[in-house]
Amino acid sequence: MKNQIKLLTYLSITLLMTACGSTNRMTMGVTTPAKVYLSSDVKSIGIINRSEPSKGNKGLDKIDQILSAEGLNLDKKGAEAAISAFASELGMLKNLDEIKIIENVEEVKSGLGVLPATLSWETIEMLCDTYHVDVIFSLAFYDTNTKSSFKVTTMPLENNLGVKVNVPAQEVTLNTLVNCGWRLYDPKTKLVIDERNYTKEMLFHGQGINPIKAVEAVKQRNETVQEYSRNVGIAYAQRLVPNKIRISRDYYMSGTDNFKVAHRRALTGDWDGAAELWKKELNNSDLKIQGRANYNMAISSEIDGDLDLAISYASKAYTDYENKLALDYVNILKYRVEQNNVLDQQRSH
Repeated sequence: MKNQIKLLTYLSITLLMTACGSTNRMTMGVTTPAKVYLSSDVKSIGIINRSEPSKGNKGLDKIDQILSAEGLNLDKKGAEAAISAFASELGMLKNLDEIKIIENVEEVKSGLGVLPATLSWETIEMLCDTYHVDVIFSLAFYDTNTKSSFKVTTMPLENNLGVKVNVPAQEVTLNTLVNCGWRLYDPKTKLVIDERNYTKEMLFHGQGINPIKAVEAVKQRNETVQEYSRNVGIAYAQRLVPNKIRISRDYYMSGTDNFKVAHRRALTGDWDGAAELWKKELNNSDLKIQGRANYNMAISSEIDGDLDLAISYASKAYTDYENKLALDYVNILKYRVEQNNVLDQQRSH
């Protein structure tokens, strides 16, 4: 936008030194809107854990606990790690007065390893009134499902003389699938604002003189599952804030001597200097060169933060000179304008 501070003042630009034909690729950092918008009116949030087994579902959980070779607490600890990390990250990212982890509410428990039905708005309103919160985040489900397989092998073991000899052994492979999902309830609008699922498959190996010892030898399974769960909590919190991402653009580096010199200037980060030379080619007698110059000036305008001018240059490159890259670029720039409008609205509320 015309009044936007130049992107170069707060965004780094990196050139990827992999030229392809007549173009070279560069990347730049941009800020995109939060995937999930939390109104500034929201000052206090509640977090519930629906993955806790309800009294009616404990039988189902026991079956899964048997299949999960390391026992009863893997799901429980993983869910707690995800919620704790989510609350901690959100506290650092959002201007909130209070973040409450709401526990021991029998009405919200599910205990199923699948996404349960949404909670009733009567239940959501009850939770908000009781705990004085504005919205409810729900870890809707959390489940680890483990399959084990064994094969006969050998392993070194010390005998009575202290000498290591190879003995028959069992090797186990534990294939653990972690599934979890989040929901965000807004009682004011009575809408589920967001719903997001995360899945990861993990393989673990161990050896022992029998299957039980082989399972006992599996290292760091609990720690790995909990670390992934913490990362899930952090990732979900990140959905509530604007994100800095990197985008790539291809610009023309050849066609005339001015393009070649401009390319070298671009490689050193002198984009204003490159634009001076591209601008000189806007009136070149060769229509193909004019198209490339207009296209590159669109790139320069985007770097400067003037997306309207970038669209104007890119549109001309396509309509007047049939530049093959320009039409897609126009659509990309229009999408960026829409995203910036959303970002401005989020920042103004």
